[in-house]
Amino acid sequence: MPRYLTMIRIDERTAPAEGPSPELMERMGVLLEEMTKAGVMLDNAGLTPTADGTRATWSGGKVSWTDGPFTESKEVVGGYSIIQAKDKAEALEWTKRFLQTHEDYWTITAEVREILAP
Repeated sequence: MPRYLTMIRIDERTAPAEGPSPELMERMGVLLEEMTKAGVMLDNAGLTPTADGTRATWSGGKVSWTDGPFTESKEVVGGYSIIQAKDKAEALEWTKRFLQTHEDYWTITAEVREILAP
């Protein structure tokens, strides 16, 4: 069965400073539990802010490092999940349900991509 990586993109400038509401976390927890019991959810987590990140760049035969925050970034990956679904349509349906757990004031983009088998 194919596996899919979903990258949750947020704008750190407009996301609520206090983070997700308790009600959102409860709704999300219910959905993630359902996905786990259905054998769909393989892994998921939120990520620390870009201020805590470091980028490694390979260019001209050398590695350079840039510590966050990354001022040129408006939209960043704030979390991810790896799911196993029968097809992309099922992966997109689970993603839709995840997005719908959020209150209307959130702006979130989810990028869903199939993971290539090794």
